[in-house]
Amino acid sequence: MSFLEKIKQPIFWTNFLKVAIPFFIVVTLVSLFMNSWRDIFAGDFAKVNEVNFSGEKWKSFWAIKIVISFIYGLYVTNKNTK
Repeated sequence: MSFLEKIKQPIFWTNFLKVAIPFFIVVTLVSLFMNSWRDIFAGDFAKVNEVNFSGEKWKSFWAIKIVISFIYGLYVTNKNTK
């Protein structure tokens, strides 16, 4: 079955969400811990906000994770759908 035929099935998108959402959460948490682990454990969430989300930083922070999660979800779901 081709990729275009697979994405027309509702079960494909259900399985896609089952893969993409947990992956998105894990990627977000890993990224936050890598960027600001000292501030997170110190409880300095204002600094975490400043480093990761202040100004226009929040757009690139979330956009990268959404795109990576979407691509990974499509890949894994396509690979595992018969």
